[in-house]
Amino acid sequence: MRNARRFFWPNATVTFKGRVPAGCDLESRFSSLMESSMRSHLFHRTASLSLATLALLASSLQASAQTSFPTGTVRFVAPFSASTPPDIISRIVSKELAESEGWRVIVENRPGGVTTIAATDVLTQPADGNSLYAMSVPSVAAPSLVPNIPFDLSRDFDPVIKATVSYNVLVVNPSVPAKTVAELVTLLKSQPDKLTFSSGGFGTPAHLIGEQFKLQTGTRAQHVPYAQFPQAIGDLLNGTNAFMFITMLPVVDLIKTGKLRALAVTGPKRVPILPDVPTIVEAGYPSLVVEDWTGFAVRHGTPKQTVARLNAAINKALQKPSVREALAKIGAEPVGGTPEQFGRLVGDQVAHWHDVVAGMKVQQ
Repeated sequence: MRNARRFFWPNATVTFKGRVPAGCDLESRFSSLMESSMRSHLFHRTASLSLATLALLASSLQASAQTSFPTGTVRFVAPFSASTPPDIISRIVSKELAESEGWRVIVENRPGGVTTIAATDVLTQPADGNSLYAMSVPSVAAPSLVPNIPFDLSRDFDPVIKATVSYNVLVVNPSVPAKTVAELVTLLKSQPDKLTFSSGGFGTPAHLIGEQFKLQTGTRAQHVPYAQFPQAIGDLLNGTNAFMFITMLPVVDLIKTGKLRALAVTGPKRVPILPDVPTIVEAGYPSLVVEDWTGFAVRHGTPKQTVARLNAAINKALQKPSVREALAKIGAEPVGGTPEQFGRLVGDQVAHWHDVVAGMKVQQ
């Protein structure tokens, strides 16, 4: 037996502590063993290094996406014409984002197709968060109103935030012999399909809320849609149509001057700009509380960091006194919250308006 020996390998020193049998070429056997070990571990070490490099690269790209947003002009795409609630609210929010975040922001109007034109516009853009779809009640009713709609809200869009909530007001022409909601219901039941209600178009909130009113009160009235919102108000004023559910801003002065009679607002509480008008709950119809909300979504696949950035910026904007004041002037209240909360609202609203539209078709 030979004495113990010490062997050297690059970056390693190994001491064999024991008696070495005679005739055993321990140095050669040690070298062979180390070479085999190095070969067996080389692939695993290289693979680990590659995975670590890829993880580092992905993290770097995510951080870059977060810090570089926006990569261009941020577009709010409104599905209705100028001076409608989604348009006005988009402009209020975008103005604040431009001032507080330093972003270049514009609002583009893409009316038509029961909001599908605006939605499709956003879906043709890259999933980078630079294009936001201004959603409202018609957006979630569209899947039930438009045959073969070319997109799915839950699959093709990622929610960002519910920005505002507002309520409509039920108004009648002063010639209509109804001073309360109950009296209007009685009148409609006594003259089924004789009286008409107007809206700014098929699938608009005025149309949808009017249809829900008919279903839940068991009344019948003819819907008269107009291509232009002012025309709908004009024919309500001249008595061509009997009643309308309408956003508050265009009719506040008309109500105060007696040109229209307000029967109720569709909210759970009275609104500051029409403090003397009772709520639909006070009128005895709590099931007719209907929110007219506005929120924003982006194309599915937008980086989560970008969605979070947009959500944080808009939440911040909604807290600004100037924004809250501007919203109050049109009868809207800021909401805010998380993308997940808005996503749940969209899902619930799609189901709700599906039921209303199904009832419309049965009644027809």
